[in-house]
Amino acid sequence: MIQYVVEGVRRARGVSRVVVATEDERIKAAVEAFGGEAIMTRPEHRTGTDRVAEVATHLTADIYVNVQGDEPLIDPGTVDAVIAEMTEDPSVQVGTPCTAILEPKDIMDPNIVKVARDFEGNALYFSRAPIPWIRDTAATQEVRHWKHIGLYAFRRDALLEFPTLPPGELESIEQLEQLRWLENGFPIRVVETNYDAVSVDVPADVERVEKLLRTQK
Repeated sequence: MIQYVVEGVRRARGVSRVVVATEDERIKAAVEAFGGEAIMTRPEHRTGTDRVAEVATHLTADIYVNVQGDEPLIDPGTVDAVIAEMTEDPSVQVGTPCTAILEPKDIMDPNIVKVARDFEGNALYFSRAPIPWIRDTAATQEVRHWKHIGLYAFRRDALLEFPTLPPGELESIEQLEQLRWLENGFPIRVVETNYDAVSVDVPADVERVEKLLRTQK
């Protein structure tokens, strides 16, 4: 699974180096066995962002992209889209993608994180709840709900500051680490994409993803 993720990210045009950050020697050995690069990190990190921040203390770059190791269907174009947004607008410190929710049942699913944005494309809020909530169901109006894709890009200074930021009440309630940025006053630029992530979160997801991989091939 990790090999699929690494190879997918390598196909992104804007990426110059792919490193697997882990605290497990077995993962490091598996990555090196297929020719990948891995770096050992401390085991006490509470979030993926904290782990990437440790990597940033050793490896210097302009932009760091955090891709979860359970995303074997990762879309290189989505990685490039987020990188391009940050390259074109130097003011963006944190970037992440979203995609339109097409299945009504997904709106109510707490495992699918929703995001609402302002006119500039910055996140107003991330939630497991359905946002926006349609109060007047009798009115005729077009409502779009957006699914947050758990891929992040950071500029180095912002990334190194993350471990020093105090976790907030909203992050604790929703169990969403990206809310720490918002609660501490950091804007997050949200980029639209057609990529709908299929993560391997439970054993049943393995068969689902393998079928999709066979279809792609």
